Amino acid sequence: MSHLYFSDDDYATLGTRIKCNPAIKTSRDRAALREALNDGRIAVIGTDHAPHLLSQKEGGCARAASGMPMIQFSLVTMLELVDEGVLSLERLVELMCHHPARLFEVRERGFLREGYQADIVIVRPHSPWVCTKDVIQSKCGWSPMEGHEFCWQVERTLCNGHTVYAGGAVDTDYIGQPVSFR
Repeated sequence: MSHLYFSDDDYATLGTRIKCNPAIKTSRDRAALREALNDGRIAVIGTDHAPHLLSQKEGGCARAASGMPMIQFSLVTMLELVDEGVLSLERLVELMCHHPARLFEVRERGFLREGYQADIVIVRPHSPWVCTKDVIQSKCGWSPMEGHEFCWQVERTLCNGHTVYAGGAVDTDYIGQPVSFR
């Protein structure tokens, strides 16, 4: 997901905060990846969650840990690409929900269907907000998206039909159900 958003131009401001493997490449490479979202060469969009402490991301490219804590911002970042016309909302749902469920043969997830688990994120478009430290849920406490203004707001997240996030509050007591495979 990060490779669809960042380019090597971003190293000038973010430095090793966006160091990952494989490395973030040129804007031309990013454009080719974006094109591949719609022609079938890319089947799924995912992101790792590498919650390295910021101190572990220091020391230059040879010493800094690879990876970024991006999972919290993956959906709203991809929705920006929808707004830019890079892909449609329907294609985004296929790439982030339907196709991963099919690829990994996950039972009763990845679709809004009767009998399926209600894993749902409700978002509000045209609701600008800025990523600040106080909204970061990762225990590492930082994100390369700090200071970025997003146009989509996550209103509510449901896991197995249970609200686990709403209005900035996280239900830390809820334990989801195990994922099962075919």
